[in-house]
Amino acid sequence: MAMPARYRERLLEACGGRLVVTVDRDHCLLVYPLPEWEVIEEKIIALPTFNKQARLLQRLLIGYATELEMDAQGRVLLPAVLRDYAGLQKKAILIGQGKKLEIWDEDTWNESQQEWLAAVQDDDGELPAALEELSL
Repeated sequence: MAMPARYRERLLEACGGRLVVTVDRDHCLLVYPLPEWEVIEEKIIALPTFNKQARLLQRLLIGYATELEMDAQGRVLLPAVLRDYAGLQKKAILIGQGKKLEIWDEDTWNESQQEWLAAVQDDDGELPAALEELSL
């Protein structure tokens, strides 16, 4: 997968093109600059191991975590196990999410996006307290 120029330059500055790619419960891939991943990994490792959900999250995120490096053209070769997990076929979508990126199969992204838009329009859901004071 080739990184768009706007991300490539930032990633080269932030981490010399060294990235960690892992899986997400939504069946996409999460891409972190190596220094950002190291912070996240510490937090995941610190989760209580007697909590079943925490253990599953540790196994999923840390178990699939793969360190990769961008080549001179800004490309990253995703291992087959990660491509398979995310169902990456022909076209992939790269979504910026602040300190990380997400890689989605185009069809999965389009389907999920429609579900999220419908959920946002549903007034039954409550916003987390931290978002109630957010102004966009």
